[in-house]
Amino acid sequence: MTRFFFKIVAVAFSFGVFTMQAQKKWTLEDCVNYALENNITVKNSGFDLEVASVEKLAAVGGFMPFVNASSSHSWNVGLNQNITTGLLENQTTQFTSAGLNVGIDIYNGLQNQNRLRRANLSKVAAQYQLLKIQEDVALNVANAFLQILFNKENLKVQKQQLENDQKQFNRSQELFDAGIIPKGDLLDMKATLAADQQRLVVAENALLISQISLAQLLQLKDFKDFDIEDREYNVEQSPLLMQTPQAIFEKAKETRTELKIAQSNLEIAQKDLQIAKGAYQPRLQGFYSFSTRASSLERVTGFTLNTDNPTSIIGFVEGTNQNVVQPNFNPTLGKALPILDQFENNKGQNFGFQLTVPLFNGFATRTAVQRSKIAVERSKLAYEQEEVTLERNVYTAFTDTKGALNAYESALATLEARQEAFVYAQERFNVGLINSFEFNQSQTILQNAQSEVLRTKYDYIFRTKILEFYFGIPIIKTP
Repeated sequence: MTRFFFKIVAVAFSFGVFTMQAQKKWTLEDCVNYALENNITVKNSGFDLEVASVEKLAAVGGFMPFVNASSSHSWNVGLNQNITTGLLENQTTQFTSAGLNVGIDIYNGLQNQNRLRRANLSKVAAQYQLLKIQEDVALNVANAFLQILFNKENLKVQKQQLENDQKQFNRSQELFDAGIIPKGDLLDMKATLAADQQRLVVAENALLISQISLAQLLQLKDFKDFDIEDREYNVEQSPLLMQTPQAIFEKAKETRTELKIAQSNLEIAQKDLQIAKGAYQPRLQGFYSFSTRASSLERVTGFTLNTDNPTSIIGFVEGTNQNVVQPNFNPTLGKALPILDQFENNKGQNFGFQLTVPLFNGFATRTAVQRSKIAVERSKLAYEQEEVTLERNVYTAFTDTKGALNAYESALATLEARQEAFVYAQERFNVGLINSFEFNQSQTILQNAQSEVLRTKYDYIFRTKILEFYFGIPIIKTP
């Protein structure tokens, strides 16, 4: 089994620390670990794993005997036959019985064995599914974390730009007061300053929204003061870009959870087919039962000669027709024995084997086998589809990462050129060779270049993490 995708890093962070959210700055490791512990989707998947464990316990129970105890107590009121004397009497009698039945499967087409193997596979599949959800949550957290960093840097750029434009406006005011520049140039600078303030508000809102989004992803209830630790990511070419997409794909086939889930589902479908086929085979069961009873009827304690009719004819002697007689006795009745004594005297046991050979059950077994075969074929197609999807995703991630790096490098080159152009424009503006409109245009182009550098930087960082993700490198790198 693949090594667990994420390891708990922040051992020093106890639950008490997490209650002090307003005082701490969350690292990426903190965010991922906290999300894995508290995210609702992760918790739900954990319940699926528990259900799989329960199903395994049920499969283990299939190997064990079933034991049932039974008891009853009844009253018979009215004209009933006295089972002691054989006479019909109006009476109220009570009967008590108790029993114990034990049975066990000796052979049932290996269905119990296959059910246990299926339960083990279901548990493995549930573990993979939980890991897949944890991976998805970690990626989402990393993306949200990087989005906050981008918005923070963008806010710094907007604040710096506002500060520079404020200085430029103050200088323009001095030049206007000295009669060096016209009022139109001053108004242009004032409009630029207002636009900078508007962009600053937009940047602040974007940062706040991104912070709220990450806090909600972490299932934090109090996220008003939530903030992350400022961190500078150095942009370097990922070593994975030196690999070929096919090599990354081959590595991904060994580590990716999607394929493991699909493989587990295929194996589960194959076990279902074996279980269904097992119904074709005979079933041999062993059984044992114990029973006892007691009643409130009077019991026969002896016999006395019937003085009114001392003999009774039971036949005739052949040839002489002489009567054959026997003494005619009446039973003497006494109280019923104590119930425990009756239980002891009336106990009985029964045990043996039962063989059941399936002959015809309305095509139930046949249709179950056919459905299982179809499920196996579907699982095979699902596995093949996962392979195709994984290959496409790997090639796309590789291309996107390489393109993001090229875009970032191009953005850096563009920013360097725009900075030189802005310095040149500023020098020309200071000596009056260009007006404020042309100067503001140069400044806007520089701002766009700065924003593009930030955007491409964090886009490349995130796409690199996705590529590493497919290569089996965890989002959080532990020392």
